[in-house]
Amino acid sequence: MAVRHRLIKKSPEHVWDVLSDAAKYGDWVVGTARAEPDDGQWPELGAALRYEIRIGPLTLNNRTVVRRSEPPTILELEADSGLLGTARIAIEVRPWGQYTLVILDEHPLSGVGGSLHNGLLDFVQQVRSRAMLGRLARLCEQDADAARTTSGPPRPLRT
Repeated sequence: MAVRHRLIKKSPEHVWDVLSDAAKYGDWVVGTARAEPDDGQWPELGAALRYEIRIGPLTLNNRTVVRRSEPPTILELEADSGLLGTARIAIEVRPWGQYTLVILDEHPLSGVGGSLHNGLLDFVQQVRSRAMLGRLARLCEQDADAARTTSGPPRPLRT
């Protein structure tokens, strides 16, 4: 089982806003390309996204469904990778002082991934989870930085 955490130097609300943006899903989930809404309003319970995963020359068409959503603290997803099986991805967003501690817990549920679950798969999952949390942190921190720089310098007050 792959459980990782990352301190993100933004508020929990800001991190949740990024997680709630279906258009940004492919920016932080490793290997994901061309994510698009499938059902419902992301990240409400039962909402789903369709997307491609690229592993070398192989392209898989996947679908992820929201199984639990408690804004702004808990998002649990079930990723369906067809023949490779399904996986549970639980994301917990915790306030940590002025910042946010994100805990990512991902493990296979069924299919080949569940049947072949072993130490090597855990290692690969740890590497992937670390990369996903790094991407999420950069995305959250860059979003806030970009918003500050595009708003320009403060205007003087008129008297």
